[in-house]
Amino acid sequence: MQILLVEDDTRISDFIVKGLQENGYAIQLCPSAEEARLCLEDHSFDLLIIDIMLPGIDGIQLTRLLRYKKNRVPILILSALSDTVDKIQALDAGADDYLVKPFHFQELLARLKALQRRSSYQDFEDNSLSVGNLIFNFDQYTLTQDGRPIELSPREFKLARYLVEHKNKVVTRRQILLAVWGLNFDTNSNVVDVYISYLRTKIDESQQQYIHTVKGIGYMLKG
Repeated sequence: MQILLVEDDTRISDFIVKGLQENGYAIQLCPSAEEARLCLEDHSFDLLIIDIMLPGIDGIQLTRLLRYKKNRVPILILSALSDTVDKIQALDAGADDYLVKPFHFQELLARLKALQRRSSYQDFEDNSLSVGNLIFNFDQYTLTQDGRPIELSPREFKLARYLVEHKNKVVTRRQILLAVWGLNFDTNSNVVDVYISYLRTKIDESQQQYIHTVKGIGYMLKG
């Protein structure tokens, strides 16, 4: 497994590089987002570990740029920022997971293995699914409705995908949080309801309501 680490703190990067090499991973280090961007133009990696606080372009901007360019490599964000809003910002930019510093190396290793498994599962999935007049293309990260493209943010698309893959089934808010955000957010958080509202605005038509609220439980996409 080829990993690119984007980290400017030599103490942390030395710790991660040494630990991953001892566990059989091939790892390359870039101390800035700009160096990482150039490296990614010439090399492919199985996974990226990106610090947020970087010189020049920060880790969130780098993540957003990679997703804009349709780079689907799994991304694990490292950060000393632990507030929920910071985690949401990173995940909305297209990151797959978020680990707060300081961390135990075994937790980092477990998260990398989970991302690796998730990526391998996706290789066997169909590249598109349809519900009613909606067509989701997972390779191209696109959604069309009656042939008309609908623009979704990376997090909106991931939420839509989860609902489509569980269509005609009730999913709880907690299930959505775990599957789409990959973190145990405060169960009192309304982030799921907010993003459901975003999706409804974009895909629900007056004659066709796809996303239904199941009071006291969660949501169901009918199709």
